[in-house]
This record gives sequence, C-alpha cells and structure tokens, in this order.
Amino acid sequence: MNKLLLKSMLVMMLIAILISACAPAVTPTTEPVADVPATAAPVEEPTAVPEPTEIPVTDIELWAGGRVSEAGPPPEDWVAYQIMRDNVKVNLNLVLLPSTQADQDTKINAAGASNSLPDVFMVSRDVWYKLVDAGLVAKVDDLLPLMPTRVAGHYSDEARNKLVMLDGSMYGLPDPGALPQTDSLVIRQDWLDKLGLESPKTLDEVLTVLKAFTFDDPDGNGQNDTYGYCAYIEGSGLANAGIGTRFDWIYGAYGVAGVWNLSSADAVGLNVRSPEFMKAVDYIKTLNDEKVIDPDWPTLKKDEFRARWKQGKCGMMHENFAALANQSNYKDFDTNFPDGQWVAMDAPTGPDGKSSIGVVAKTARIYAVSQKAIDEGKGPAIARLLEWMASDEGYYLLGFGVEGVNYKLDDKGFITTEGLDDAAKWTSKEAQPLTQLANMVYIFTDVEMQARYVAYKTVNGRDMDPKAYYAEFQKKPFTEATGQSVINPPANAADFVRFYSENIVQFVLGQKPLTEDAWAEFIATLDSLGAKELEADAKETLLQAGFVK
Repeated sequence: MNKLLLKSMLVMMLIAILISACAPAVTPTTEPVADVPATAAPVEEPTAVPEPTEIPVTDIELWAGGRVSEAGPPPEDWVAYQIMRDNVKVNLNLVLLPSTQADQDTKINAAGASNSLPDVFMVSRDVWYKLVDAGLVAKVDDLLPLMPTRVAGHYSDEARNKLVMLDGSMYGLPDPGALPQTDSLVIRQDWLDKLGLESPKTLDEVLTVLKAFTFDDPDGNGQNDTYGYCAYIEGSGLANAGIGTRFDWIYGAYGVAGVWNLSSADAVGLNVRSPEFMKAVDYIKTLNDEKVIDPDWPTLKKDEFRARWKQGKCGMMHENFAALANQSNYKDFDTNFPDGQWVAMDAPTGPDGKSSIGVVAKTARIYAVSQKAIDEGKGPAIARLLEWMASDEGYYLLGFGVEGVNYKLDDKGFITTEGLDDAAKWTSKEAQPLTQLANMVYIFTDVEMQARYVAYKTVNGRDMDPKAYYAEFQKKPFTEATGQSVINPPANAADFVRFYSENIVQFVLGQKPLTEDAWAEFIATLDSLGAKELEADAKETLLQAGFVK
C-alpha cells in the first residue's frame, strides 16, 4: 500500500468518526414521547413587539392666495394650527401672497432665482412653467396615492390636470378655479308671452324674435325704447380676441366657437381661417344692420350693460347666472318689473345644425411642490396636510370656521348662521381671516353652492334660485377649450390682438367691407404678424401637455 492511499484512508476514517460524534440520537417514530400531552401546542420563543413609531412633526411653509384679498392672515392662535400639529403632524407656516397677479409673480420669481422657494406655493401657469423648466418644481405623481380623498375631489378632472402636465407627468396640483359654464343665454319669457312668440331655436328664429323685441313694444309702454339683444365687448388677451364672449353662441352655431380650433392636432389653428367664421361675423353684422342690438354695444362697459337689462331695455342676453339671479343683483329689476321673468334658452342652431353656447376653459389654482421640499423628505407630510384639508374636519374648518361659533348646519346639512353673533359669522368682516384658505378646500359642493347662492322670493312671491339657473346652464352645449390656457401669446401679443380685434369690430359695424377679398387681406396681415408661427408653437405646446392628439 502506497503512502498516498494510506493517507486518503486515514482522512476518510477521521471524517466518519467526526460525523458519528456530532449526529443526534434518533428516537424511534413508533414510540410516544414521554410526558408530552398529545394536544400540546409547540413551544415558541417570545417575540419582541416593536414600539409604535411616532410620526415627527414636519415644518411646512405654504404660500397661498387668500380668499379675501383685503383681509389679513389667520391669527397666531388659530385653532386649525393646533389641530394640524396634533393630528396631521404638520407645523404650518402660512404666508398669504399679494393680491395682484403681477406682485405674486414677482415674489415667486425672486424666490426661484435665489433657490428659496417654499415647500408648497400657489403659482400662475406662466411662472410655473419656467420653474419646472429650471428644475425647481417637483413631480407630484408619487404623492397622489397618499391622498385619495383629495385626489377624488380636487384632481380627478382630466382636462384640468393637463394644465400641470408635461410629458405625461404632473408637476403641480390643479385645484378647481372658477366655476365652469357660468354664463349662458337668457330671454324675457314675459315678452315672448306678450307677443305670442316661442323661444327661438335657430339663428333665423333668433332674428325674428329680436326684431319683435325691438319694434313691437314688448313692454307695452308705447315707446320705442327696447332692444332685442344686449351685449358688450368682454374679455382681453388672445383667448378673447375679437368681440368677446358675449357673441360666442353665434360662432358656436357655425361650429367655430372661440379663437382656437382645438379639435385635433392636425386641426390646431385660428378659427378665423375657417369660412364658417366669416359667416358668423356676417350674421353679427346683420344683427347690427337690422338695429336689433343695443347700438351702444361696442363702447359699453360691463356695469353699463347690466344697468340696461335692470332698466328693462333688453329682451335677450348672454349673462352670468349669479350676476343675474343673486338677490342683490336681481333686486333693481325685480322692483321695476315684478312680472318680468328671465329664463334660460337653448343654444340656437346654425345652417348645418351645429350649436354651442361658447367655449368652456376650465381654470385651476395651481399649487406646486418645490423640488427642495421633496429632496428634504417632506412629500408624505405635504400629502397628509392636503388630505386632511379634504377631510370633513379640514373642509368645514378652513371653509367656514368653527361649527357653533362661525356657522351651524341645518337639518339638511347646509350652512346657516342663524342665531350666531354677527361678528362671529363666517360671512362677517371680522371672521374673514379664519377662512383665508377656503379656496384650497372649495370644490363646488352642494354645501358651498347653497351657502353662496341663496334662494329667495321675488316681489310678487315667485321662487327665485340662482342655482336653478346654473343647473340649466350646465345642460347646454359648450365647446371644450381648456387647452387654450397653455398657449403662450406671441412676443407681439398686444399688436396682434389689437389688429385682430379691431378688424372684427370694423367688419361687424360696416366700417370695412365684409368681402372675400377683404377677409383674405385680413388673414394675410395676421400671417405677417406671426399667425402661422403662433399656430405652430401652439400645436407643439398642446401636444406636450396632452390636450390634442
């Protein structure tokens, strides 16, 4: 036997001895284990229960727009501050932004330039876009699952969300802005009844009714002092260029409501390029030529327009539901004409059966989260704060104050101030600082609508409810145009809009011949002012934000 083989055998014997020594004794499975009951549970080592982790209080700085610009911030001992610290684990440092947009932009731009933006801040879209481009504003997609209640109430509108989207991600939180579809057509039902007419359904019928309202003495006073249609030039900027929103229902009847065609990526452009737009201008010119529209409409101011209908001069108009029907606004008309009655009318159809009251561009109060806040790990705390604001506790406290002190709920769950001290009522001047964050919680609930737009009785006992007008307006056809809000005006915006608007007015008033050649010259001049470049830029922006495909 050689030495190598002998060495291998010795190693194997040593391993066998070691294994044998370490192996546990085997108990036969056929024999019971003595002294262990058959029902006994297996013995487990006790597991230490971890102590609950206390969420630390996080400092959050919020720059917000106050509900009432002339009122101050909440007092230092505001009950909401303590609730936020105790229940939300947020120590809120609230700063109210200046009341004017220009001053707000200046303040936020300065903070961005010095990289000292607050954690959360309200911001105009133009400034927001620049801050996002500079990398100072964070994506908020990851925060949304942390606040399901707020998302459902505030951020569930697809069109409004696109106002803060870039390349498919949200870089802001678009709280609801102004109520949508607040303005529509109304007509004097008592004048229709007096003249034996039906509410018009087509543009041709509108002209017939307006002639009767103007020349057939619908108020029965024996004087030639009424107008079929009352209006004024409303709006400014590119989105309202031309003669303004009070005539949009006419453009809508020709399928060209608003300044922009936003129906698809291929169609993006100015509506003035459509032959139908010229036809709409021609119809408005007809109203003016037939003298069935208030002759002062090109120069009237809003207050003057409203004075006309309150004086009983107007038979049909495009008006805001609250400006018409809130008790304080309706009072003068009601006193002068207790039997007068305004009713919502349908959007008249044009030659091809199209109709639209006008455009609806949903607005948003954009709140951005700074990238610095996310980098510092404040995202979850910001989400907790916003989610609490959307809870019942946060909603009522920030929107109306303390129950039993600033407001009460009636048996239907609506806000009332009956029996409360006048100075403590949430509507009082003294209590306004307590609801400065109301715009961060208001989402047009029935509670808000009932509190803001109160029903009442007219002089002759008829029920009058502003909300009923608003509900009717919601049923009318509108043209979606939220995308126009992201279109950046050209560098020469003032000159462009001035030329555009002045020419439309001149065509309507007959100061310029409304011919094919004159219209072509108008379009050519717009192109020389950069219309084609504007349209190309608009298409790119709309595609990036997801408004067109």
